[in-house]
Amino acid sequence: MEPLEVRDVTVRFAGLTALDGVSFTVAPGTVHAVIGPNGAGKSTCFNVLSGVYKATSGSVRFGGAELTTLRPHRIAALGVARTFQNIALSPRLPVHDNLMLGRHRLTSSGFVSAGLRLPRARREQRRHVARVAEIAEFVGLTGKLAFPVGLLPYGVQKRVELARALCMEPRLLLLDEPVAGMNSGERQEMAELILSVRDSLGISIVLVEHDMGMVMRLADRVTVLDFGRRIADGTPAEVQADPAVIGAYLGTEGT
Repeated sequence: MEPLEVRDVTVRFAGLTALDGVSFTVAPGTVHAVIGPNGAGKSTCFNVLSGVYKATSGSVRFGGAELTTLRPHRIAALGVARTFQNIALSPRLPVHDNLMLGRHRLTSSGFVSAGLRLPRARREQRRHVARVAEIAEFVGLTGKLAFPVGLLPYGVQKRVELARALCMEPRLLLLDEPVAGMNSGERQEMAELILSVRDSLGISIVLVEHDMGMVMRLADRVTVLDFGRRIADGTPAEVQADPAVIGAYLGTEGT
């Protein structure tokens, strides 16, 4: 497996510098958290990694490819999947159909073959349905596959979104505030699921999250941003003890 290497990434919008020379490396098969106060540049960083924003300068490399030159669908084709802070599912479709949307990039049968139900297309469809069932079981959604997503509790919808990302068979998973809006029980369940994704599937994970307790429990390494700059990078214990990090969160100047 390959690392994700972010090197000297700068992003400017009409003279405003949202990221300023940010660098970090996500080791294969690890959970790497990107944290910081509001306005630190976390969302901008995520949008650069997924191709939504273009970096003004710098490099993002994964799997031998330079991601800063690619559009989002090309980045997804390299095995990079993303969840969103605000749920981005089709609420009227059942869970099963939402998960099948995650299989789209892996579908080789053309529109005509699928429409005519040719044997090759039918075989491929069966494989996708079987894989969706496996992933649904992994995330605890087997009993929910027939339910419209919009009728499910919020915490379950967040699991559906994670499952849809897993249906893309990613090598790198970008999780944007996966426990935002959840109650304590739902947060604990999601934390355990994220660890299972790392440990059982070996997927590298980049995590943006405001729940610091969760970050410190889950992350193998943490990068801290403040006003678009990296102010710390290390293990959770190292970051927690860093004076610059303490200053950024408490509103005092680090020493």
